[in-house]
Amino acid sequence: MSSKEMVKIAYKALDDKKANEIKIIYIGDISSIGDYLVIADGSNNNHVQALCDNVDEFMHKEGCKIKSKEGYSNGGWILLDYYDIIVHIFSEEERSFYDLEHIWRDGRFVAIGEL
Repeated sequence: MSSKEMVKIAYKALDDKKANEIKIIYIGDISSIGDYLVIADGSNNNHVQALCDNVDEFMHKEGCKIKSKEGYSNGGWILLDYYDIIVHIFSEEERSFYDLEHIWRDGRFVAIGEL
C-alpha cells in the first residue's frame, strides 16, 4: 500500500471522530523517517485516545502494520508510526506547546484532496 493511501485512511479515521485541524505534511524530500506526517488534536485526553483507537482500527482493517505506538496511557501526545507515515495526535495544549507544524515547516503542507 502506498504512503498516500495510508494517509487517506488515517485522515478518514481522524475525521470520523471529529479531530481538530488535521494537517498533512510531506517530508519525504527532507527526512528519512518517512514520507508523511499527519497531525491532529482532540479536545481532551479521552478524545485523543478515541482518535488513536479509530486510526488503529481503520489502519488494521486495511492491513497496515504499525511499527510503534507511544504515549497512549498519557493521552497528551500519541505517536503512531506506520513506517512511511507517522500520525501525531495531541491534546490542544500539547499541540500548541510542541508546534510540530513549525518544526517541520520545510516540509510541504498537503491538502487531502491533493493525494
